[in-house]
Amino acid sequence: MSEREDLYLVEQLNEDFGYFVRASRVLATGRTRYQDLALYDTPMFGKLLRLDEVFMTSEKDEFFYHENLIHPAAITHPSPRRALVIGGGDGGAAEELLKHPSIEKVVLAELDDGVIDACRTHLASIHRGALEDARVELAIGDGRAYVEAEGAPFDLIALDLTDPHGPSQALYTREFYRACEKRLAPGGLLSLHVESPISRPRTYARIVATLSSVFAIVRPYLVYIPLYGTWWGMAVASMSRDPLTLSEDEVERRLAMRELEELRFYNGAMHRAVFALPNFVREILAAPAEAITDASPPLEDDIALNQRRRLKLSVA
Repeated sequence: MSEREDLYLVEQLNEDFGYFVRASRVLATGRTRYQDLALYDTPMFGKLLRLDEVFMTSEKDEFFYHENLIHPAAITHPSPRRALVIGGGDGGAAEELLKHPSIEKVVLAELDDGVIDACRTHLASIHRGALEDARVELAIGDGRAYVEAEGAPFDLIALDLTDPHGPSQALYTREFYRACEKRLAPGGLLSLHVESPISRPRTYARIVATLSSVFAIVRPYLVYIPLYGTWWGMAVASMSRDPLTLSEDEVERRLAMRELEELRFYNGAMHRAVFALPNFVREILAAPAEAITDASPPLEDDIALNQRRRLKLSVA
């Protein structure tokens, strides 16, 4: 594609809802060992990464996702030293963790080294050198196997995963969350995305129910992420620490003590705000929802829709 041509990248969130992003230039396309990978330059979002036809991250809006995946849990912990990121090959989650001065080690357990290589080359504005930082250990391989193996505990675990379909579904189960709980140090916290109550309410409810079947404290929260086209669900889970016990002033105090100044979304007011759930979301979470286990069939929502059917825009 020449630099003057336009390419419209379409993603379906379900059978009836989706959106597009216009790309001005193709930066890289190909197949890694596990998935289709494409990088584009776009007027709206800058450089943008897609995996298996699904938008993952972009230069201009990554902070909506990465800051909210990491900081509500990290600030709740009084002094996190060791952190584990499962997935997260773009390096954005690791970069946010390294902003906390107490962090001594971040293990980045990513299955697909092809993603790391592509992001190292094209998305430096997202990882900001975190992939080369001496405190970051790259563990290429199965993230679930890494968690289930014996090893030192972590103060924070962040699940920065692709959507729950195919092999990825095994990282959204009760058995896997139990393994995560065992790898957390006392007072440790798990953070993750839990799909969207707008586009995939059944999956959203089941993931939260699965977390609640393992952890004593589960706090879902909502963030609008422009690249994902809708409100996106996230959650913090722990056996003992509750992010809702922190006031706006206490969050600001901890941010100041840790000198976390380069934040574009997260602050004391937003820490409190994202945990405020609308009534319709409360209703979704209050309804009975079956926990996801290793024996569960594929989830009801057709999450692999984009891989099976590629839509083209019809322009009048």
